[in-house]
Amino acid sequence: MASNHYDVIIVGGGTAGCVLANALSEDTKRKVLVLEAGGMDSKLDFRIHMPAALSMPIGSRTLDWRYESEPEPYLKGRRLYQARGKVLGGSSSINGMIFQRGNPQDFNGWAQEQDMGHWSYQHVLPYYKRLESILSPLDHSQELSQRTPEFRGRKGKLKMEVGPCASPLFDAFFKATQQTGYETSVDVNGYRQEGFSPFDRTLSQGRRMSAARAYLHPVMHRPNLTVLCGQLIEEILLDGKKAYGVKATHKGKTTEYLAEKVICCAGAINTPQLLQVSGIGDPKVLEAAGVEVKHALSGVGANLQDHLEVYMQYACSQPVTMQPALKWWRKPKIWYDWLVNRSGPGASNHFEAGGFFRSSPQRDYPNVMIHFLPLAIRYDGSLPKADHGYQIHIGPMRPASKGHVHIRSQNVKDAPKIVFNYLSSEADRKEWIETIRAGREIMSQTALAPYHKGEINPGTQVQSDQEILDWVARDAETALHPCGTCKMGMGQDAVVNPYDFSVHGLQGLHVVDASIFPNITTGNLSAPVYMVAERAADALLGKAFLKPADIEYYGQPEKERRTINA
Repeated sequence: MASNHYDVIIVGGGTAGCVLANALSEDTKRKVLVLEAGGMDSKLDFRIHMPAALSMPIGSRTLDWRYESEPEPYLKGRRLYQARGKVLGGSSSINGMIFQRGNPQDFNGWAQEQDMGHWSYQHVLPYYKRLESILSPLDHSQELSQRTPEFRGRKGKLKMEVGPCASPLFDAFFKATQQTGYETSVDVNGYRQEGFSPFDRTLSQGRRMSAARAYLHPVMHRPNLTVLCGQLIEEILLDGKKAYGVKATHKGKTTEYLAEKVICCAGAINTPQLLQVSGIGDPKVLEAAGVEVKHALSGVGANLQDHLEVYMQYACSQPVTMQPALKWWRKPKIWYDWLVNRSGPGASNHFEAGGFFRSSPQRDYPNVMIHFLPLAIRYDGSLPKADHGYQIHIGPMRPASKGHVHIRSQNVKDAPKIVFNYLSSEADRKEWIETIRAGREIMSQTALAPYHKGEINPGTQVQSDQEILDWVARDAETALHPCGTCKMGMGQDAVVNPYDFSVHGLQGLHVVDASIFPNITTGNLSAPVYMVAERAADALLGKAFLKPADIEYYGQPEKERRTINA
């Protein structure tokens, strides 16, 4: 087998991997290798770059790992499809392009974990500001810049735009939330997450802004940076308690790549899988799969969390939805307008607005998220029988139910066993009943009455608590936000050191991706992954973390106001 020597190997060219590749290769004396199992994010592949084509990569043999869960015991034994990006840029190349930081209290919760005080909201905010660049020329941008400049970044590598919300349905939706008693937030990523507003989207000038486009492609010319695609990592190489490289295959050829540091950025499913096939994990799991235990670490693959969501769909009485754009005879023009001018329906992800609210007054902070969409469609592209429709994606944000990722064998090509245990918690089931009733209350307000032509899904026959739970169990889908399977912290169940991102008990091996989240955040997960990777870059370069922000935010506990524990 051939051998190649580098200073740093980054396993996975997804969101975190692209951020780290950019930062770590800035020093030309440091040789950095990025190994990606998928292919290049070709400029010719409109499925990646056209925002409106976001459903097309799902299920693709060339762009998607095509995972599915084991039969979920509380979802009537259904297997839930779990799309994950298998291409340069990872899931940032195939996701819905919604940028949501999470609620400040999410990170304050992280900070309550043992020796995790430096992960509070004040500590992570400077990294959010560093990574982002809001370039939107839209009407909302002026309001944003005037009212929350201290919370937002303008010079970061990740460009994003604010949803234009041009359809009259968006105005009606915002008015409906106000009629329900909820407030409008100027910016759910700013001073106040609670409320409803246009969403930030990781797209620029009508094109998806993936991590590869934002961080990797601008530095691909660096002579000390090597990016290799089509590299399936079979094993992390260990010499005792020190990682010294990886073994990868490409077109049937096996190569050992050697380095002082191996950084695993393969995501919440592939990272624990790779650690486990390499002999790092819970001895019971490894032995059952026929893998020699090289480093016992019970938390690997545990603590799996995800957001479950449903589509509440409505027929629309007026021709103001995006539904006609889905007709096959309209698609050539949509494609042409996007290709030539980066304009038209193809230039938007159409998830342009939504928000966060409490399903009951007893909730400490917003626990439910809504995405509003001016058409009715599922992630797989399937449509209801309606000429015009609109919908909300809705679901609780902090489920108590947790699952796991366990390997089946020593062969990394064997997809792991993925069990989420959705709805296994009584608290989750209660929260779902609250969530659906609250969603219906919003969608039944008089502001939407001029457009309301009947509830398509779940339908008016679903009314009782048990009927709601049965429908959720029968119809809910993953929001594609897996995390937590290699949690950081210093407790017994922790896998990753929260200061230097090293795997506990091992030298030369680090993990940086959504797998290290102690708990899931309130919103889509792409933004927190960027933030974590930016912090990890400083730690791996031996830099001090950025100074925490001395700033007040909505819902901040009184004892924290104007006081920062650095």
